[in-house]
Amino acid sequence: MSSPSTPVPTDGAPRRFKPHQLSIAIGVGVGSFTLVSGIMPQITHWHSDSAVTRKVFDGIPGPLQAAFYTVIPMLVVWGSLRFADRVRNWERGAPDRRRTTPKNVKRRLADYRAGVYMRTLLRDSAAGLMHSMIYFGFLVLLGVTTVLEIDHQMPESLKFLHGRVYQAYAMIGDLAGVVFTAGVTWAILRRYVQRPYRIRIKTRPEHAAILGVLLGIGVTGFGAEAFRIAQSSAAGENMDFEKWSFVGYPLAQIFAGASAGTLGNWHQIWWVAHVLTFIAFLLLLPITMLRHIFTSPLNMYLKDRERPKGAMKAMPNLTETSLESFGAAVVEDFTWKQLLDTDACTMCGRCTSVCPAHATGKPLDPREIVLKTGEVMAATAAHAEGGRVSPPIGTDAEITISTNSLFERITAEEVWACTSCKACDEICPVNIEILDKILDMRRYLSLMESNFPAELGNAYRAMENQGNPWGMNQGDRADWAKNLEVEVVDPGSPLQTEYLYWVGCAGSFDDKNKKVTQSMAKLLKRAGIDVAILGPSEMCTGDSARRSGNEYLFQMLAMPNVEMLNGMGVKKIITQCPHCFNTLKNEYPQLGGNYEVIHHSELLEQLIASGQLDMSGATLDDRITYHDSCYLGRHNDVYMAPRRVVGSIKGLQIVEMPRNGTKGMCCGAGGARMWMEESIGTKVNDERAREALSTGATRVATACPFCYIMLDDGVKAAGAEEGQVKVADIAIHVLDALENGERNGAASAPLAAPVAGE
Repeated sequence: MSSPSTPVPTDGAPRRFKPHQLSIAIGVGVGSFTLVSGIMPQITHWHSDSAVTRKVFDGIPGPLQAAFYTVIPMLVVWGSLRFADRVRNWERGAPDRRRTTPKNVKRRLADYRAGVYMRTLLRDSAAGLMHSMIYFGFLVLLGVTTVLEIDHQMPESLKFLHGRVYQAYAMIGDLAGVVFTAGVTWAILRRYVQRPYRIRIKTRPEHAAILGVLLGIGVTGFGAEAFRIAQSSAAGENMDFEKWSFVGYPLAQIFAGASAGTLGNWHQIWWVAHVLTFIAFLLLLPITMLRHIFTSPLNMYLKDRERPKGAMKAMPNLTETSLESFGAAVVEDFTWKQLLDTDACTMCGRCTSVCPAHATGKPLDPREIVLKTGEVMAATAAHAEGGRVSPPIGTDAEITISTNSLFERITAEEVWACTSCKACDEICPVNIEILDKILDMRRYLSLMESNFPAELGNAYRAMENQGNPWGMNQGDRADWAKNLEVEVVDPGSPLQTEYLYWVGCAGSFDDKNKKVTQSMAKLLKRAGIDVAILGPSEMCTGDSARRSGNEYLFQMLAMPNVEMLNGMGVKKIITQCPHCFNTLKNEYPQLGGNYEVIHHSELLEQLIASGQLDMSGATLDDRITYHDSCYLGRHNDVYMAPRRVVGSIKGLQIVEMPRNGTKGMCCGAGGARMWMEESIGTKVNDERAREALSTGATRVATACPFCYIMLDDGVKAAGAEEGQVKVADIAIHVLDALENGERNGAASAPLAAPVAGE
């Protein structure tokens, strides 16, 4: 699928089909089919002679049938026109390559299946089961209705809903109705009785209307079925075959003894009520969050994209581009896919529930970023009647939007509170890309408005002038390597070793992380791996600059790095910083730098598994917990390598924190938050440190220099005694274990034999 934001063709040019026209075409097609399906039986008069079947519209007067086949098609077409207005809103967005190709079609279908099969929702088993009951129950009921209508159109010789087939059909219909109605009832209890925080704070009157209509569809369906069976029985027909309708048939027995006329009237009342609830459903469908029935599966299908999961959107060379504005400030600055996201949102609040900024009292709520973007888009739909369409969810009356500016509703404080941990994207059951929106708005604030936290400006100046955010002398980059026999290479010469060890700014300048670098160098030597470092020639990869929106500074740092690495013929790079790892691996290819980048946790895992790093004697008598780095885990799906490294140490008792893996909590330093003060609410690292301490661990393992700094500070702030809990990178824990094993081995070795005469 290409971008719907297609320019209007000039005279003589072929006119391209637009997505909103597809919505109208589908609506007209479905409406026409419904209308024709009502007319044809009046002409053909095809009826089944079987005694074991169901007569369509049995007991329903002709005028009511005519009204049904008139109103429903009109509403279907009306709904398609309202939905087309929403699609035209997406078309306002910038291009985004989401075409289906032979290379990605399999992944697209897998993403779609994962969504529609509720695999993403089932991460929360209760909510997932509830939604599955409503969703699959509704789909089966829709299928049951469609099958009945198809059979209705068939000539006598081709009708199939009779005998055992009909009985099985009736049983499936009742089973689907029970599952659907139970799911809706569960949803009502969850929203209005249990009331989880993430649901409670966004409950609106439209939720009551939607759930009420869905419950009405289920209840009135069973009521109409029960009175249909009861009326036929009262008229003298043998309805024993309807026992397969295991809900409708027992309900019908309750009304045994009433006259056929009375039961017929009640059947008509319940049938009309059932149709009215369906009409209400069609009315709500395009103008409320019910639209996600269509938009969410579409969004899931479009999940696959050309850039890697951890990469930001590429930008042109800012020293050469003719662009006058950068980042996102107005609706049209987002891509059509980012605008589709806002209509695909189900308002479930899972993103809210896992956001570390929101959990610690910051102004950011990821769901609000999506909904507020949708509100601005909806309020500025010049193509729609009245110049607006309904917002993603009902808003307070006092909220007014006068322009298409995103900052009409979204504050800079919200944007800067983000740690870019990607937890919101990871947990979203419909694949909404929330982080991209925040980072695009940061680009605008940073590049166009210079609206960024003051302390971030210090990091910018340090990166620009010293080549690192610490503001340290570049000549000191290799000081950690004194007496370690590590080769410092001249960038003007080809690299002779297999690997280039990209130490990173933290590993070069931060006192804690220098020990990580030294430990890693010792481990590589033990494993017989020769590496070289760039020393003073290594500059910051630019991760913090890019994640804070300063693309100009990022390119100023990254382009010379790429030119240097390519000139040296570098093929393989080892990193110990997940931020360097992500940037070198996923973002430098945008600038022409293509390398095989491996994180030190992955390399250690390989060396241990192959036996190159002998861990047979490594031992520690401790309890350890591992903290997931966001940029290693959620940005690059590396979860098990650090755990396997730690797991290779004998004597360790490994415990997991409550939030781990894909649900791990951020340390608070990502997205350039490392360089910004945290003055609102609880500090994220303090919250995470308390969680680590709650496990009773005596060691905390990290695989990221930022995580190391933040967790160590958090543990100390929590009052842990010196030496009580050791926070350190996995490389330090491994080296500790090896050296501890060697000490134990030396202590237990037999004394040398005494020399004669002594």
